[in-house]
Amino acid sequence: MYRVWNFVTNYSLLLIIGALIALVWANTYAHSYHVFVDYPLWFNDFIGVDLRHWAEVLGEDAESFGHAETAKVLTTHFLVNDILMAFFFAIAGKEVWEAVILKNGSLRGRKAATPLFATAGGILGPISVYLGLAWLLGPEKFGMVANGWAIPTATDIAFSYLVGRLVFGAGHPAVRFLLLLAIADDAAGLIILAIFYPSGELAPVWLLLSAAASVGVYVLFNWLPRRMDAGDQLRLRSTWVRNKLSWWPYLIAGGLSWFGFAQSGLHPALGLLPIVPTLPHADRAFGIFSEAEQYLTDLLNHAEHLLKHPVEIVLFLFGLMNAGIEFSSISEPTWLVLAGLIIGKPIGVLLFGYIGAHTLKLGLPEGMRTIDLFVVGCVAAIGFTVSLFVASVAFDSGPVQDAAKMGVLFSFSAAGISLLAGKLTKVRKRDI
Repeated sequence: MYRVWNFVTNYSLLLIIGALIALVWANTYAHSYHVFVDYPLWFNDFIGVDLRHWAEVLGEDAESFGHAETAKVLTTHFLVNDILMAFFFAIAGKEVWEAVILKNGSLRGRKAATPLFATAGGILGPISVYLGLAWLLGPEKFGMVANGWAIPTATDIAFSYLVGRLVFGAGHPAVRFLLLLAIADDAAGLIILAIFYPSGELAPVWLLLSAAASVGVYVLFNWLPRRMDAGDQLRLRSTWVRNKLSWWPYLIAGGLSWFGFAQSGLHPALGLLPIVPTLPHADRAFGIFSEAEQYLTDLLNHAEHLLKHPVEIVLFLFGLMNAGIEFSSISEPTWLVLAGLIIGKPIGVLLFGYIGAHTLKLGLPEGMRTIDLFVVGCVAAIGFTVSLFVASVAFDSGPVQDAAKMGVLFSFSAAGISLLAGKLTKVRKRDI
């Protein structure tokens, strides 16, 4: 259990603290909170939000900041959500990439087939519930909230894993099934963000900069040194690159890739993802939460170790910037998001998991019952991190976005629902 608590502490505890501070601040001194979130750090013509849009959001307070006329303004919110969160998504992307590509990766082969079907249900179920209920609200309301369809599709890996262990026990095969589902869910979430939630007008030609940066850094600082070291057991050139240059070339390439994403219209928080596969890496995956990963010294895992504490701070700031919601903002989007998660997830996971396991005869892990799919879906209904992020890009700042975010925060109720579902379905806990 130490390893689980260690992961939750590293990547979630500060996020929760930041979210709680934001909730209290927004509900006691709302004006000062919103000024803090949209505080201008740099007026410029390169990165940030559109100056006119920023002035509209800040209202009369914008006039108090004397500045020259520029195209954009770098705000504290943009710094956290669009720049710093790129490092969080890089770590998430690293886990997904290893699970798909490396030997023994958890999303490789037949063992991942049924979890992938369940993941599809865990995405389509919430979308169907969200849009179906939104349609019942009438055309006007539907038009206001429809763009939030992807908010309830996400699963928070850390919290879901922790609750899954409480429900099933650490040794139950459903826990590993849940992990596979959550990792695949994150991969799907990254794709949804890239395709359906661009940050501006699309200019795909800028993606050539990202592609050139990733190919260039891979060829010059990964493939070429290894090629030149062919037959040399000492690997002098690769060792020199690793010791002298370390991760700096990849950081520079990441900056170029990020700028390419920002200019292309895709969300810049995904800008580091093309660089992740270019780093030298271990030959096989040991799995998320594996004790072995903390001892790996390849550059990819070394970079993740270096990012651990900075990303903790980033997640604190993310919670602080995005969870400041006034309780008076609770409205229809709150219940749409919550229903998508706590109704759509379990039903979708059960239905599609059943199709994969029985109709297509892909099977379930030994010791896992069909009804356990429903309980896994209840656990996976905890959205939080990625759901909050999607809510922040799905809607403009205002009442609809705040209401949707409140639904995400309410998804923590899925923990209690999962424990109850486990009791009602007579889950037999298995400890290691």
